[in-house]
Parts: sequence; C-alpha cells; structure tokens
Amino acid sequence: MSNTDIEERIAHLTRAIEDLSDTVARQDGEISRLTRRVEMLMHREAGREAEGSGGVVLGDEKPPHY
Repeated sequence: MSNTDIEERIAHLTRAIEDLSDTVARQDGEISRLTRRVEMLMHREAGREAEGSGGVVLGDEKPPHY
C-alpha cells in the first residue's frame, strides 16, 4: 500500500467521522427539543387531569357531557 493510498483512506475516514459527528450533533439537538415538548405536554396533561377538564375518550366510553 503506497503513501498516497494511505492518505486517501485517512482523508475518506476523516470525512466519514466529520459527517457522523454532524449527524450525532443534529440528532442530539432534535432529541433535546422533543424531550422538552414531551415534558411540556405531560405537564399540560397533568394540569388538565388535576382540573378534571382533560382526558381522552377511550373505546366506547362516553364523554362527561352525556
């Protein structure tokens, strides 16, 4: 294997690592945003449950106004 071949492989691997690093950083940001949204939704739903005004109708359960 020549020095040129090794240098080409190193350049390719370096680029692959940079691409993977960018992907991981982007996914980390997205996971953080989604985690905050889930926490906000859980907090909102807990408030609705505490007020007695929230809830999802499941199956053939009738809503409270019936």
